[in-house]
Amino acid sequence: MPRSKDAAAQVETRRTVIVAGLANIIVAVIKVVAGVLTGSSAMLAEAAHSAADTLNQAFLLTSLKRGRKPADEAHPFGYGQERYFWSLLAAFGIFIAGAGFSAFEGILALSRPEPGGHVVVAYVVLGLAGLAEGTSFVRAFCQVRGEARRDRTSVGEHVKTSPDTTVKTALFEDSVAVIGLAVAAAGIALRQLTGSNVWDGSASIAIGALLIFVAIRLGLDSRDLLIGRAAGPRDQDRIKVEIESTAGVDRLLELLTMHLGPDHLIVAARVSLTGDIDADDVEDLADCIDRRLAEVLPQTPHVFIDPTQTGRETRLPASP
Repeated sequence: MPRSKDAAAQVETRRTVIVAGLANIIVAVIKVVAGVLTGSSAMLAEAAHSAADTLNQAFLLTSLKRGRKPADEAHPFGYGQERYFWSLLAAFGIFIAGAGFSAFEGILALSRPEPGGHVVVAYVVLGLAGLAEGTSFVRAFCQVRGEARRDRTSVGEHVKTSPDTTVKTALFEDSVAVIGLAVAAAGIALRQLTGSNVWDGSASIAIGALLIFVAIRLGLDSRDLLIGRAAGPRDQDRIKVEIESTAGVDRLLELLTMHLGPDHLIVAARVSLTGDIDADDVEDLADCIDRRLAEVLPQTPHVFIDPTQTGRETRLPASP
């Protein structure tokens, strides 16, 4: 099996996840303390959010370790798709542990007659949490932006089409964490100004709604990739150009692709050969296509060519 071209990217992803996990552990502890002292539902919701994110970082680190297992007889293309399984578990963790508690705590807060105190503590904690979460967000965003530049696409398009759910999960979690801190601060401030717990409870419910949105979005991405998602339009165009421009290929008749994890891609192509190519040259042509695709694709391709020539059809793999 070809060695992944993205070993360095995996190391960078691991560092991003570790930074996010450490930030979440620290932030979760201080948020719990602040939530108890202030009686703020929004602060407790943020604590649940950080706790859920910490659990999710453990899932993502597990996915990186499991996904690096070498191919074997039972899994000839490796274990890259395990990344999607653990990312799906992370999405469930966000939904249940984070969103569920946040919404429930917000509903309870709406029925409390009196607001809590120690708001200064809450603001200090929110500021510290903002520094930690902001640092984690900047690192995740810089990694995504670097990957987008290497792929010559925009950050938004890269996030939409990238098969790397690990980095995407870290980026989404950190983005919602920063937004959630702003929502919590607004809820506490309005509670302080009005003396009503409605604002604090509403902020907690809003944080839960944000987490539900992220959980659903990440869950759908992981589901699509587990089912077997094709390469993005940009990569498919690259594949078509390289195959059709290979000497000996008349035209591309059919192209099928499927991600085998963030770093590997199956490419199955049925091609019509020119009349001047000999049967002995078919294997060399397949090897040539394999090499060309390995140079232009961000993933390691596993190429299978089905050549058709003068009514004859031969099925040959190109360096699987």
